[in-house]
Amino acid sequence: MNGSERGGNRRAPRRRRRDSENWQGRKERKDGGSGPGQLEKGRNGFFERPRWTAPVMSGEPIPTPDCPWCGKPIRDISSAIQDKASGRAVHFDCVIERITGGESLEPGDAVAYIGGGRFGVVHFNNLPDTKDFKIKKILEWEDKENRAEWRKTISDHFSMT
Repeated sequence: MNGSERGGNRRAPRRRRRDSENWQGRKERKDGGSGPGQLEKGRNGFFERPRWTAPVMSGEPIPTPDCPWCGKPIRDISSAIQDKASGRAVHFDCVIERITGGESLEPGDAVAYIGGGRFGVVHFNNLPDTKDFKIKKILEWEDKENRAEWRKTISDHFSMT
């Protein structure tokens, strides 16, 4: 027992100093690295792993094209949708407004994006509770096989791998 008479752990606290040696007798560095690369243990012993380098970001600014439907610039190009006819970038809200204007919606109906370039006419049974809904109609908007050219140009700004 230690001095508190309550039992407990009798082991002395083990502390390593910055300049202490690890269990293999090598000096440890404060940042945890062991030189230009890190050592990993494999089946044939230790080998040096190359150090990770960050990818180089593109120096070009992200393009901000104008929406062909409303004429305003598209500031958030990542949320834009491809126009069915021309293939150009269109505001997400402009697509929602156009679909809403073309569909006859009943009370409790709404137009929603359901993923994969598709929109749907959704009926909510209880409006405050959005968990209980039924998709009445699915509208294919973007073609999955033919990716828009403007998406390819902006993809370099968002993913490097």
